[in-house]
Amino acid sequence: MNFAKECPKCGGTEIGKGRHDGYAVMRPENKVMSLGSEILHIICTDCGFIIESYVRKPEKFK
Repeated sequence: MNFAKECPKCGGTEIGKGRHDGYAVMRPENKVMSLGSEILHIICTDCGFIIESYVRKPEKFK
């Protein structure tokens, strides 16, 4: 995957990756019993702005 190289908020170029922990998963709206998928983020380490978010297993939402 190609990620942002610069923060659109502050212009910073120090970019990190993070993930929600614990029960913070995205679940499909129409699948009650689905375990969902972990949410991952691309973050500016200068100002903390979340540049991009995505799920690790997008196939669970088909």
